[in-house]
Amino acid sequence: MSERVFGVFLLLLAAGGIYFGWDLRAPISYEPVGPRAFPLLVFSLLGICAIGLIATRRPPTEWAPSPVLMRIGAMFLVVLAYALLFDKLGFVISTALMSIPLARFFGGTWKQAAIGGTGLGIALFVMFDRVLDVALPTGFWLKPLLG
Repeated sequence: MSERVFGVFLLLLAAGGIYFGWDLRAPISYEPVGPRAFPLLVFSLLGICAIGLIATRRPPTEWAPSPVLMRIGAMFLVVLAYALLFDKLGFVISTALMSIPLARFFGGTWKQAAIGGTGLGIALFVMFDRVLDVALPTGFWLKPLLG
């Protein structure tokens, strides 16, 4: 029953999002479809998933054991800290600091987590900032090094 109530809530949210997204207009045309395509697509998909949630019959849901729920909560806090520190520390450092605990949650050793997190932060920064020309924050640590 709670899935259906949540599905109705999501369907109302999708309808409201489509209603507000329908009138989005840009003063300058910077892309062919304009700014309204993305919200309309996202809220349409949300509405379809909500209808699926309302219409399907499922057996009663069993909650995961408390250690699993604690791990999920810890992952949420790590990603929240990543979002809050992203601009201040920059992409490389914040990505490395996020990747290390997440790698540990999934069974990596400290050495694997540190090497993987650092490598991920540096490799993604180089790929996005230098190759794809997507501007990423460098943070106050790397500004002097990167110029």
